[in-house]
Amino acid sequence: MTIVNQATAPRARTIAEIVAIRAHRPEIIAEALRDRRRGTMPERPDAKLMIIAADHPARGALAAGPKAMAMADRGELLERCAEALGRPGVHGFLGTADIIEELTLLGALEGKLVYGSMNRGGLAGAGFEMDDRFTGYDARGVVEAQLDGGKMLLRIDPSDAGSLHTLESVARAVDTLAENRVMAMIEPFISRRDATGKVVNDVTPDAVVRSIAISSGLGRTSAYTWLKLPVVTDMERVMAASTMPALILGGEVSADADAALAGWSAALRIPNVKGLVIGRSLLYPPDDDVAAAVDGAVELL
Repeated sequence: MTIVNQATAPRARTIAEIVAIRAHRPEIIAEALRDRRRGTMPERPDAKLMIIAADHPARGALAAGPKAMAMADRGELLERCAEALGRPGVHGFLGTADIIEELTLLGALEGKLVYGSMNRGGLAGAGFEMDDRFTGYDARGVVEAQLDGGKMLLRIDPSDAGSLHTLESVARAVDTLAENRVMAMIEPFISRRDATGKVVNDVTPDAVVRSIAISSGLGRTSAYTWLKLPVVTDMERVMAASTMPALILGGEVSADADAALAGWSAALRIPNVKGLVIGRSLLYPPDDDVAAAVDGAVELL
């Protein structure tokens, strides 16, 4: 399989070449990140961002829709990401260091905004899931890789002490990123464990408003803080809880793609919603047409 982005001369064109670089010339990875042509924020104040996300595998979450191991084949995942990033109107990518580095080697991140996913330690289904430590990028790593921001998942379970560690870690990361004038993207949830022990997020409007209030106050300054939020009912009231710019997340792959698009479209009409960060819903759509799924989301912008 060959992945080629025609807009630039990639350091690698195949999965085999990535493996060879990792084995024999790993220093090329840092060089590729340093030399990458960075993206820029749109100049228009009312412009909306379209960001492709692929950071679930680092938490052991490989499912997309009904396929439990949909994201297990790295070559296929990179191919889908490259196809999505190559569509008109896509501004950037959010992922863990491994995927960002691979897409950089393939030339797929030229001219794109790139956001590093930070706390991946809360492995899906683990007893320590709420102690979501920074096992991906840390704030220094985001800055050194010349990324445009760091994304942090903040699940708050009042009955689980692990949430306190995550809360403090996110606050300190907000401080470090702000010191370097880099975006801190916080994805907050009020969470709990159900009767089976599975972590579930409370997406009622009041719970989301509470999570926004908590995350907005983290750190020594909020000047560089953005939010990453789900689409919920009564979205205008929810978004009135903060003046932070917000990006809307895609969530699980929906069998009803039209309903998902309608929800994103309604949210985008709210002034402080500045775009979409969509992963599995676009990379693994029900009809498996990545290009059409991405184009449909871009049309909403």
